[in-house]
Amino acid sequence: MTELSRRTREHAAALAELAARLGADCAAAVHPEEIAALLESEGLNDQRIRERYGFPDSFALADELFARVPRAHHRAPAPDPGDGPRAELLRCLVRGVVFTLPALAFVLGSPFLSGPPGTRGLPTGTFTLLAGALCGWAWSQALSHRAHFWLGLGGPPGRRAAARALARGASAGVAASVALAALAALLTDGAPWPVWVFCVGQAGYLAGATVLLVLGHERALLAALLPVTAGGVLSALRDLPDAWRAALLGASLAAVLVLAVLTVLAELGSAEAESAPRYPSLAPPLWSSVPYGLLGLGVGVLVMLAILADVLRDAALGSIAAPTALALSLSMGPAEYLLGRFRHRTLGRLRDLTGFAGFRTTVAVELARGMLCYLALLLPLAWLGSLAWPYAPGAEPGRLLLLLLLGATLWAALLLQAFGRIWAAVTACGLAAGAELAGLLLPVFTTVDALAVQLAVCGATALVLPPLAWALLGRATAHR
Repeated sequence: MTELSRRTREHAAALAELAARLGADCAAAVHPEEIAALLESEGLNDQRIRERYGFPDSFALADELFARVPRAHHRAPAPDPGDGPRAELLRCLVRGVVFTLPALAFVLGSPFLSGPPGTRGLPTGTFTLLAGALCGWAWSQALSHRAHFWLGLGGPPGRRAAARALARGASAGVAASVALAALAALLTDGAPWPVWVFCVGQAGYLAGATVLLVLGHERALLAALLPVTAGGVLSALRDLPDAWRAALLGASLAAVLVLAVLTVLAELGSAEAESAPRYPSLAPPLWSSVPYGLLGLGVGVLVMLAILADVLRDAALGSIAAPTALALSLSMGPAEYLLGRFRHRTLGRLRDLTGFAGFRTTVAVELARGMLCYLALLLPLAWLGSLAWPYAPGAEPGRLLLLLLLGATLWAALLLQAFGRIWAAVTACGLAAGAELAGLLLPVFTTVDALAVQLAVCGATALVLPPLAWALLGRATAHR
């Protein structure tokens, strides 16, 4: 078989898959230019079309799809967009639990992380650990964006490319996290070797968890976290020997890493992936994922400060707001589900409405509904967190208000990210994180209460981001 005929067969197979996937929309089109607009909204530029489908541009491909798909102008009414499938809700709830359980590693490993007072009166190595965690989280967000781009190609080629990107990016992420932690250690009082071991394990976990979550193996990750979950619960009930603690932490880490490696190898070595065509020229530039990493960094700093603000300001006199951490972590799964409901509802209304004013009203109503549902979840989750962490500060009105303001900020930022308005979210969260750091750490603000600083910054951000989201998403073109 010649190379030309092989490529022709690959183009034909890809075209058949595209026609099946977009068949309903192509059948409803009254002119090929409608299909061309649809192709552009799918992110298919001329270069990608030439590479994958063998047509010179989107208009030529649209002509072919228009001729290939029979006309069916009367489309069936769309299903109720507000009734998400139960499977999707369950998946989001599992992801919320998965985001929360790693916090038990800090409970289980607390004897290894304690030490003599260092910078700002905190245990030596605290800033090393925080720097590694923030870098790993930001890197995982950028890597997830890049891997999801490849998954968007669909089929074995997309999954193979995503697995390859995850394998390379996860290894680089571990190296970057450890390097930044080393820099933080040089700039502070260093870190004892148990902190270094925990820091390396933390970087490895974030890398492995990113691989499993992106490739859709949430339940496998949940199973891998069972040892650290059991250890965290037992350590709250009785004092465990250090050897048990280390063994349980190591068991979960090893399970996550082994599952991640096996998942990547399975994707790269599957028979379908081996025979699938490759599209190296479609690789997005690395800088296109940077904003997603920056947003992860900004959000990570805001959450870290909400948990550790008292400790950073008053050292041993401060308290760790663990219920805030547990509430925000558990809420990430429902937040994903509510974002999906927002998208489905607004798309359903866009299909039915004929005026821009009505659509903008719909966006405002759905945005408010989604945010209120999310904030309503945070309060009972914070109460559950206070039960799970008895030494945390009480449910004071100021702390609950801070949790709600931070929740409104995070949900609006995630909404903007989901619709591709990433730089708006990055700017808002970055400015908020910088303002909070300045208010908590600069000597000129030492007389200002830490909670007052956070309330002012998060309050201002929560007042700006939702109206900004409405202004940007109230356009029909934002929902392509």
